[in-house]
Amino acid sequence: MHLIIQIPCYNEAETLPLVLAELPRSLPGVSKLEVLVIDDGSHDGTAQIAAELGVDHLLRHPRNMGLAVSFQDGLDYCLRAGADVVVNTDGDNQYPGRFIGELIGPVLRGEADIVIGDRQTHQIEHFSPVKRVLQRWGSWVVRAASGTDVPDATSGFRAFSREAALRLIVLTRYTYTLETIIQAGKKGLAIASVPIEVNDPTRESRLMRSTWSYIKRSAATIIRLYTFYEPLRSFSFLAVPFILSGLVLLVRFFYFYLFTAQSGVGRLSQSVTIGGTLLTVGFLIFLFGVLADISSTQRSLMEEILYRQRKRELEEKER
Repeated sequence: MHLIIQIPCYNEAETLPLVLAELPRSLPGVSKLEVLVIDDGSHDGTAQIAAELGVDHLLRHPRNMGLAVSFQDGLDYCLRAGADVVVNTDGDNQYPGRFIGELIGPVLRGEADIVIGDRQTHQIEHFSPVKRVLQRWGSWVVRAASGTDVPDATSGFRAFSREAALRLIVLTRYTYTLETIIQAGKKGLAIASVPIEVNDPTRESRLMRSTWSYIKRSAATIIRLYTFYEPLRSFSFLAVPFILSGLVLLVRFFYFYLFTAQSGVGRLSQSVTIGGTLLTVGFLIFLFGVLADISSTQRSLMEEILYRQRKRELEEKER
């Protein structure tokens, strides 16, 4: 069993030695263990530190591409390098390396395709009450959107089977944590969680510049991904208020037309205009959802073709 631990880094020259020092050198059930550092356009010598510390693989971006791109590039590199299991951890030394054995356990036993380290955020002392509430609420939203049971949706400490790494394609540029869970849920991949602890913070989060920014960008990511994978349901939710409002106004008009004096009909004619317009808009939105659902089916077919092509290329390379 070939395990590669990938570490996306952006200006992590100070903390990378701590991360590498905590990584295990061998693990039960793993015949080959290697480390990949993805240097995302750092300008503090992160790549040089990684090379000096003897990492097995080093992937460099000429400029900062973002965490999501670094994560996806790392997965692709690990697959080409022959990895059977990929572990992703952060370069800021948030996740203790001693938990990697527990993290990959469900994958090695064939119980899960993806395993996520549950930081148990309600117990983390340096998390503010607001951040704890946001983490809990955000994880609940992701669980509802993905149909999975992930207690810590934003944890970046994860293990992926080869099958999961082949099927996942990160489309957003902000963060991979939410998207990969939603994708996994929609693609039927098995997800498990294991409880872990975290190290004391070494710096402020670069991904969460402010609470409002984090909420806004995360909410936009979840809505976009849910619409992407459930277009008909999403457009139906949007269409229902228009259709119901239009029906109410039309029913109101016909009620007064049939059961009240005719003199009031003129004043109620605006109900027909507004109600008919709302009803038309609602049906148009629903039709957009039908068209999007058809496109979603085609996208699923394309993803399956891409998956089989990637798998075939890797198999041919390994022969």
